[in-house]
Amino acid sequence: MKLKQTRFVFITGGVISGIGKGITSASLGRLLISQGFSVFPIKTDPYLNEDAGTMNPMQHGEVFVTDDGAETDLDLGHYERFMSLSLDKRSNFTSGSVYRSVLDKERRGDFLGKTIQVVPHITDEIQSRIMAVAEEEKPDFMLVEIGGTMGADIEIQPFAEAMRQLKLKVGDENFASVHVVKMDYVFPSDEAKTKPIQHSVRAMMGLGLSPDILVVRAKRPVDKDDMDKIAMFCSVPRNKVTPALDARNIYEIPISLEENGFLDAFLGHFGMKRKEKDLVEWRAKYKRFIGSKKEVIIGVVGKYHGQSDAYISVNEALVHGGAGNGVRVKIVPIDSERSDIKEAVKNVHGIVVPGGYGSRGVKGMIEAIKTAREEKIPFLGLCYGMQMAVIERARNVIGHQDADTTEINKKTSYPVIDILEGQKNEKKMGGSQRLGSYPAIIRKGTFTAKIYGISGGGKVDERHRHRYEVNPKCHEDLEKSGLAISGRSPDGKLAEFIEIPPKDHPFFIATQAHPELKSRFMEPHPLFLAFIKEAFRNLQ
Repeated sequence: MKLKQTRFVFITGGVISGIGKGITSASLGRLLISQGFSVFPIKTDPYLNEDAGTMNPMQHGEVFVTDDGAETDLDLGHYERFMSLSLDKRSNFTSGSVYRSVLDKERRGDFLGKTIQVVPHITDEIQSRIMAVAEEEKPDFMLVEIGGTMGADIEIQPFAEAMRQLKLKVGDENFASVHVVKMDYVFPSDEAKTKPIQHSVRAMMGLGLSPDILVVRAKRPVDKDDMDKIAMFCSVPRNKVTPALDARNIYEIPISLEENGFLDAFLGHFGMKRKEKDLVEWRAKYKRFIGSKKEVIIGVVGKYHGQSDAYISVNEALVHGGAGNGVRVKIVPIDSERSDIKEAVKNVHGIVVPGGYGSRGVKGMIEAIKTAREEKIPFLGLCYGMQMAVIERARNVIGHQDADTTEINKKTSYPVIDILEGQKNEKKMGGSQRLGSYPAIIRKGTFTAKIYGISGGGKVDERHRHRYEVNPKCHEDLEKSGLAISGRSPDGKLAEFIEIPPKDHPFFIATQAHPELKSRFMEPHPLFLAFIKEAFRNLQ
């Protein structure tokens, strides 16, 4: 079903940060796609960083990388995983990039001597970015999530004003405001309170905005009186106030929202009705794995576990692999700085060593990989995880005890991991790594080729984010030791995949790429499917 006019939907959050706007946006996108509509999501971030690339994962969570190399907010991962889309740099922009663009125009003289102001110049730039995508893609629905908390964050105000102005331009009939809020609970009585929701909506009204639909986060069912109170004091029709109860799993949320009337309220706002088709395939897949009595325990060995979102794409890709195998996945965070890491690895059915930077926790990662190799525990290494696997091989199998990465030890006598040739003279930190999708040629007859479904060998494309590589001077030593380089860059210079052949280890594969970024709930990545399958076999 193709609409003649694009509808613009803004998703905002109130009361607290981290309220679930991204999951709500992703769920709405999935619901609309299930109805046959086309959607294009955008996440706007009011912070002044130009992008998320230089932000600490312990503070901000994962940096999500798109095919075209944009380093973006992690919510784009939710969008891709739920909607089965591959997005690009147009789907995320920040206040920093907006201000830079406006100031660059001012330096060029584009404004002909005018005084540059937040209104209209910054707000116009925000609107033009959204409208440009709408004109290029012509989706049925543009879903625009505004980061931050309405009424609480100063930097959000230009985005709110741009939202208000855009509504005037496209008209009420082509515009919707979805506001995500939460019930508050008073300690120690645990009595539910609606006042924070009312204040959040009044703060929006002070910015010239009023929500059309409210999504109310709650830890238990919201009673009728509270729902009526929210509707009345927030001036939102009762049928457009949707409860959003805590779910067992994020992939239950589209189902829950639909069952609570969210899709009907949304389409009703535009004078539309729901078609017969709904989340049939999604429901079936969710039911299959959430109801499974089979469970596999996977250890994620890393150093950023202090932030729950630091490894979110890895964790979700593992869940996808479980769903594809009809198995529940229990993820155990293993801090790579713990002293008993060997015992921790022996207590799980498989380990993943994900990406990272710097020297902290490296010793534990290498010890974990050594344990997985010797004890035949399934292992999957991602980016830094592959580099650590190569160092472990060079030290403990080839015999170079000083083998290391020059990122940590520039004086190592055996630099098995070294900086990429094109990175040696790079002075800038932001946006300067090897970023985005790159091809790899998978070697015929390898386990990696079998997993990708190309036993005869061939090309695969995966996303990257790194500065260092396996030193080409060490490739021959590694292969002589029994470690196969199963995938290389098209010119043969870069090692993209390594493996220990299945005759020597049930599952030992690592890649310089980030395959987790391309995994979807409905289309699990083949590496994670195969890894979970082997981990479950290891359990049995």
